[in-house]
Amino acid sequence: VQANLDFSSEADMVKKLRVAVALQPVVTALFANSPFIEGRDSGYLSFRSHIWLNTDEARTGMLPFAFDQGFGFEQYADYALDVPMYFVIRNGAYVNVAGESFRDFLEGALPQLPGEKPSIKDWEDHLSTIFPEVRLKQFLEMRGADMGDEKSTVALSAFWTGLLYDEVSLQAAYELIEPWTQEERDAMRRDVPRLGLATPHDRSNLFDIAAQAVGIAEAGLVRRNRRNGAGKDETIYLAPLEETLRLAKSPAERWLDKYRGEWNGDLTKVFKAAEM
Repeated sequence: VQANLDFSSEADMVKKLRVAVALQPVVTALFANSPFIEGRDSGYLSFRSHIWLNTDEARTGMLPFAFDQGFGFEQYADYALDVPMYFVIRNGAYVNVAGESFRDFLEGALPQLPGEKPSIKDWEDHLSTIFPEVRLKQFLEMRGADMGDEKSTVALSAFWTGLLYDEVSLQAAYELIEPWTQEERDAMRRDVPRLGLATPHDRSNLFDIAAQAVGIAEAGLVRRNRRNGAGKDETIYLAPLEETLRLAKSPAERWLDKYRGEWNGDLTKVFKAAEM
C-alpha cells in the first residue's frame, strides 16, 4: 500500500524525500505483513519487500544520489532519463522498447519508432516504470509498506502526515536520519525483509529507530491539532503502530506466532482471522 504526500517547493521536496527514503526500511519493519508464500512460512517478514531486492537495480532501490549536495528536480529527471525504457503506447497498443534509452527517444532515435519524439504522456508512462522506495512525481509516493487492514492503512497516512506536514517534526526526523551513511541505509533495506524491527543499526536495531519515528510523528499530529467530531486528534490513527511497538512484533510476526502455534501450520485459518 502506498501513501502520497505533497511538497511545497523544490527545497521542501528534497528534505521530505531524504527523510522518506531513509525511513522506508523502518516503515517496512513496522508494517511487515507478508510472511507467507505458497501456503508456508517464507522465511521473511516482508516477502513483498524481499521481491523488490531482486528486481532490476536500475529502477529500484534507495536513491543514493538524493543525498548528494545540489540534489533537486533536475537530478531526479537525469536519473529517470537513464532508466532503461519498457514500452511506448501508440494507438492503444504497447510497443516493446525494452532496454532503449529515453534520451535517444528525445532525439527521435528509437529504432522501433524512427524519427518520432516523445510526448509528455510518454514521459509520464516512463516515470511509471520506475520503482524506488520513494517515487517522485508531483507528490512523493511512499512505497515501503506492506498492505494491512483498514486501521493499518490509515496508520500509514497518519505516520507520514505527522512526520512531514509539521515543520518541527520534519526537522526532528531529518536530524534523526542525517548521520546515516549510504552503506547504513542500504544495509537496513537489505536486511529488513527478513529481520524486520530486529534489523541491526548502529549499536541497536530498527525497533529503537521506529519508536523514535512514531514518537516524532505523534508529536507532529498533536501540533496539527486536527480533531474529529468527538474532539480527538489524529494521533488516534497511530494505534496499530503503538500496538506493534508495545508487543515488539510486527503484524507478520503475530501471524507467524499463530501459524507456528495454535494453527499448527494450517494457513487456511488466516482468512477467517483476517476478517475479525
